[in-house]
Amino acid sequence: MPTLFGIMAINFLVIQLAPGGPVEQVIARYTTSQNAMQGRLSSGGSETLSPAGGSGAGSEQRYRGARGLDPEFIRKLEVQFGYDKPLGERFLKMAGDFLRFDLGTSFFQGRPVLDLVLEKLPVSISLGLWTTLLVYLISIPLGIAKAVRDGSRFDVWTSGAIVVGYAVPSFLIAVLLIVLFAGGSFWSIFPLRGLVSDNFADLSTGAKILDYAWHMTLPVLSMVIGGFATLTLLTKNSFLDEIGKQYVTTARAKGLSEGRILYGHVFRNAMLIVIAGFPAAFVSIFFTSSLLTEVIFSLDGLGLLGFQAAEKRDYPIIFGTLYLFSLIGLLTSILSDFTYTLVDPRIDFERRD
Repeated sequence: MPTLFGIMAINFLVIQLAPGGPVEQVIARYTTSQNAMQGRLSSGGSETLSPAGGSGAGSEQRYRGARGLDPEFIRKLEVQFGYDKPLGERFLKMAGDFLRFDLGTSFFQGRPVLDLVLEKLPVSISLGLWTTLLVYLISIPLGIAKAVRDGSRFDVWTSGAIVVGYAVPSFLIAVLLIVLFAGGSFWSIFPLRGLVSDNFADLSTGAKILDYAWHMTLPVLSMVIGGFATLTLLTKNSFLDEIGKQYVTTARAKGLSEGRILYGHVFRNAMLIVIAGFPAAFVSIFFTSSLLTEVIFSLDGLGLLGFQAAEKRDYPIIFGTLYLFSLIGLLTSILSDFTYTLVDPRIDFERRD
């Protein structure tokens, strides 16, 4: 809880101090519309409109673009967005609401943030869950195989493929897959956009599963290709480090088989570092890595929602999604700590002193 509180406090302060907040966004839109109206009237030879009364001198010091606007108009905007209250009071109110999972209402969409998150969540779950699952199912066996065959032709060729996968961003891989398999220039095998087809509700259960898998193939594949390199090399280096230790030599001298040594002794010790990196990998794949993929494949998920909220300075969405991401990341980190004790019984948090 203190960590979560610290994350929210630091980000709240940083975002509040950033220029171009929601009040400035409304002022910019209002000013643009007023200027456009004046331009149309001027071109027609009619009398131009003047901005809504008052000098707004105090507002000009706080908000860019407020010159000539009525101070009462600015005050109403501050009340609407909660800027009439001190910074500390706004943060404590937000923290109290978040404890009740009341994430507020979007400034510019007028809908509860929690409803928006739940609406976009299936897309992000689909991308993150399948990508994480496939990355681990590919990376761990491949990393072990590379460690056992260190220096062989298999190790060299797979290292080359890993370097390519690591060097090429996932969004470029996504574009390449679209060109090849989504009707770009070659084959039209997979759909270009969306999570499901338009007639999804009319399909049978089996057809729905196939339709869902058909739409998810290219987005997930692009993220897997771009995401398995680091975990594969981490697994390989971790196993190489353990294989070179004295207890492995002793086990071989006792006549134990390589399979028994590898999976009965080395595996548990080598997997600790892989488990340690799971929270960061999970949160990264589940949330941050999906933005460009969602844009390219027209998938309306949390990544796109967060990007649009940052662009419009829709603070309730920014803070609400940040709170959920941080909470999930911290809970996943705690889960990793418990997993340590399952992988290696020698770890005992109760007796760490």
